[in-house]
Amino acid sequence: MLCVNFFKRNLSFFILAIKNQLEYRINFISDALAQPIITAWIEIILWQAVFFGLGRTEINGFNEQNYLAYALWAAFISRISSNWMYEFRMIEEIETGSINALLVKPFSYFEYYFFQFFGYKTLTTGISLSIPIALSYYFNFPLIPQRIILSLGLVFLYLAFLYTLSFLVVTTAFHLTRVSSLTVAKNLGLWVFSGELLPLDLLPPSLYKVFELLPFSSGVYIPVGYLIGRVDENLLLKGYISTTASTLILGVIAWYYWKISLKKYSGTAA
Repeated sequence: MLCVNFFKRNLSFFILAIKNQLEYRINFISDALAQPIITAWIEIILWQAVFFGLGRTEINGFNEQNYLAYALWAAFISRISSNWMYEFRMIEEIETGSINALLVKPFSYFEYYFFQFFGYKTLTTGISLSIPIALSYYFNFPLIPQRIILSLGLVFLYLAFLYTLSFLVVTTAFHLTRVSSLTVAKNLGLWVFSGELLPLDLLPPSLYKVFELLPFSSGVYIPVGYLIGRVDENLLLKGYISTTASTLILGVIAWYYWKISLKKYSGTAA
């Protein structure tokens, strides 16, 4: 009975997020389509300029088509594997005290936004990925269709890690003010560490070895690289292992920090 209630409750949160996004259609279209399309267009132009300026057909063993495919897919996957909207919302609720209305509900604060987050990302994925798939076939960019499921599986596993990391950042709002600046700093770091800025294999070998073992590479570099044939199954497996282990460790830390912070928050009669 408890499992059934848990499933029904969180399915409601999942559907709630989808309904909320579809209610504000212009905002959703901008987030799921317009922004990644513009980003991909700019990055494709930049990579074309790089190849033209260097007068080379390959960089680091990969041709121009591979880099253009990476730029295209990275722009869309990075929009899926990001979190700022719910993180800002949660921080605001703690800072304003409106979180009190949720703390007395018969569900955890973590699960309330966790399933909304995944509902929103599922909707975004279903709509936005049609663009890079269509463009890859149209421009004959490298793409291995049978790898899509495993690549998206890693992306959604990374989303669980990312949400847990966001929850840890959000919890600091019980202790600090202007925590939203941490969100901005975190997202800037992920822009580099995930491979959104450029393929991680362009880094010096010593740095690349470190970056590929971190869970952040599972956000963009590994799933995109695996899709277009830039990385192999071994690195994909490392991504799954690294992200799973990091999520579990971070989850324990976030849970413990939340409990301590909540006691302090309750102790101030908030």
